[in-house]
Amino acid sequence: MAAYFSIILVVVTLVSGVIWLADKFYLAPQRQLKLANAQAQCEGELDADTIQTITEPSTLVDAGVQIFPVIAFVLVLRSFLYEPFQIPSGSMMPTLLDGDFILVNKYNYGLRDPVARKKFIEIGEPERGDIVVFKYPIDQRIDYIKRVIGVPGDTVVYQNKSVYIKPKCQDSDTQCPDFEKVLTEWQGEFVDGPAKVAHYKSSMLGREHDILIDHAKSDNVQAFCYLADNNLCYQSGTQRNEFVVPEGQYFVMGDNRDNSTDSRFWGFVKEENLVGEAVFIWMSFDFERSADDWLPTWVPTGIRFERLGGLT
Repeated sequence: MAAYFSIILVVVTLVSGVIWLADKFYLAPQRQLKLANAQAQCEGELDADTIQTITEPSTLVDAGVQIFPVIAFVLVLRSFLYEPFQIPSGSMMPTLLDGDFILVNKYNYGLRDPVARKKFIEIGEPERGDIVVFKYPIDQRIDYIKRVIGVPGDTVVYQNKSVYIKPKCQDSDTQCPDFEKVLTEWQGEFVDGPAKVAHYKSSMLGREHDILIDHAKSDNVQAFCYLADNNLCYQSGTQRNEFVVPEGQYFVMGDNRDNSTDSRFWGFVKEENLVGEAVFIWMSFDFERSADDWLPTWVPTGIRFERLGGLT
């Protein structure tokens, strides 16, 4: 849906832009010339109604002229600066909740054209700990949101609900890094629907964020698979819970670890499928309703003002 909206937005901007240019440099001067000719043929002054009839643009031209500046501003803002998204599920709890509305920074990872999504300006790359929006690898019509755990060259191991990361060995390293466990600190219990899950503060190579772990669920991690000619296949040379991140791709996970379908199950996120970095919650609605409520469940019951602000 987001891709279709982008295409529609570009088309409307182009059409209204052509109308705006045609009016500014041809149609409007022609109307003024027509007014001057009419005035020259008239012995007296033309009345206001006649002047308006001659100089007034058609409905189509007037609509194009009026909407072009607005629609062009929206296109630039949405395509190159910030785009709003709504959180549709609980896979990023407790960082993001169902009902949160976020802003996604579109320029942190480079500028792309809004239709083909080809990058034309390099600016930066995702870092471990970034919350990113991306095109779901299996169905790119759908936008997903997860946290970056592994960047190109990293080796990630997920075992017994713990994450281990071995960063890529750089040319400047006198000794290649070894695996480092992502440390977690108990924060208490978190109510997730009818169940209570463990709430931890996670410290991942210098960056902290909150995660949820359901110790009642087993580690149902599949061997790595990826889409290649619409066939699933295994990443060779790795263990069942080990993932070596290829160049130009990223390993992502949800903060709600046992209620997230992510890179552990469907593979890496290609750099070309990145949409941007989630940076701000600009609105958060509560939808708590009892079974006796007469209003539909999609109608908010309140605004969670305490959740508005930047993301970590």
